[in-house]
Amino acid sequence: MIPAHRTGSADLLLSDERGAPVADLEVTVEQRRHAFGFGNIGFDLLRMVGGPAPEGAEGVEAFGGVADVDPERFQAQWLRLFNTATLPFYWGRYEPVRGRPDESRLRRAADWLTARDVTVKGHPLVWHTVQPAWLLGLPDAEVEALLRARVRTLVGAFAGTIDLWDAINEAVIMPVFTNGDNAITPLARKRGRVGMIRLAVEEARAANPAARLVVNDFDLSEAYERLIAEVLDEGVRVDAIGLQTHMHKGYRGEEAILGVVDRFARFGLPIQMTESTIVSGHLMPSDIEDLNDYRIPSWPSTPEGETRQADEIERHYRSLFGHPAVESINYWGLTDAGSWLGAPVGLVRADGSEKPSYAVLDHLVNEEWRTRSQRLRTDASGRLRVHGTLGTYSVAAGSAKASFHIAREPRTTGIALG
Repeated sequence: MIPAHRTGSADLLLSDERGAPVADLEVTVEQRRHAFGFGNIGFDLLRMVGGPAPEGAEGVEAFGGVADVDPERFQAQWLRLFNTATLPFYWGRYEPVRGRPDESRLRRAADWLTARDVTVKGHPLVWHTVQPAWLLGLPDAEVEALLRARVRTLVGAFAGTIDLWDAINEAVIMPVFTNGDNAITPLARKRGRVGMIRLAVEEARAANPAARLVVNDFDLSEAYERLIAEVLDEGVRVDAIGLQTHMHKGYRGEEAILGVVDRFARFGLPIQMTESTIVSGHLMPSDIEDLNDYRIPSWPSTPEGETRQADEIERHYRSLFGHPAVESINYWGLTDAGSWLGAPVGLVRADGSEKPSYAVLDHLVNEEWRTRSQRLRTDASGRLRVHGTLGTYSVAAGSAKASFHIAREPRTTGIALG
């Protein structure tokens, strides 16, 4: 079943090469792409289509990035399910040597994705973790100047290719972070959380006014709510709220997840579920506070765990697709190979074979929630109305083909089929 708020209509006015309406014409209408963001990280794709990491930037496997998988199979599996890719712009990986950013490799990957009609999201512009070592010891004023320049340069350089960014990541903990030295936390203590968000958003907005900018956090407590309220009260314009839901300790259930979404939806901004994971093996102990503290030699996927994961993936996606405030769900890894913390969170096993969860999501995205191909006929004035899932469609008559969109508000689109 497709929720009503995920459907809409489009009125088409078809004409011939002379601009005259085409009456009583049979056409085929097919959905090509969802408006809803079904996303995943593109870290493995970065290596496959962008090339190896530059000297000094090895170790992206810590974020899911060096999977030893068959490239063609992996790419086909990825593209079948997802229309949005998150690419890594962690400062310490992107510019491990000062003045030598990894721009060309990221650009190749972004271009490869956009050529396949995938929306690319950059992650993140500002974060206190994965910082370049050369920042340590610099005065706060210089760190701030470098950070501002990084944001402006990145967003400006990729404008038109990447217009969606996690502007700041985990701002709630940023000023009080103690798990390792970095140059951003001292700056955040001085500038404050709102000040850091303002820095990220305003610099990005100046570089690309068309950019959509997201605040993202794992802290889903009242502290994050208060911060968002303060940011909006201060007139800082953000475009969406990002909520992380890494569920290595077990699926939290529809009631808990939707309760969180409801709390943040009150701000009237779209919700992006930015980092979702559900394991297909044993669960992380419940007393673990920082997920990074759980390190074990092997964390295998199991048949029982895969059955559980498939059920929970379906419940997670159904409930969120059913909530009108949610505009995207980004899963954190397609494969178990090279997954974050070595956890079996992928929809595909390390050997490339698909888990039951892959089939479940494939059914939802490509069958149940996708409008089936339709054969329709224009009326005497060359008009027809198409109803379906929000997204991009094609309309074809013989060898002539054109595209159009179905949005929440009906609109008339003139289409020349000549």
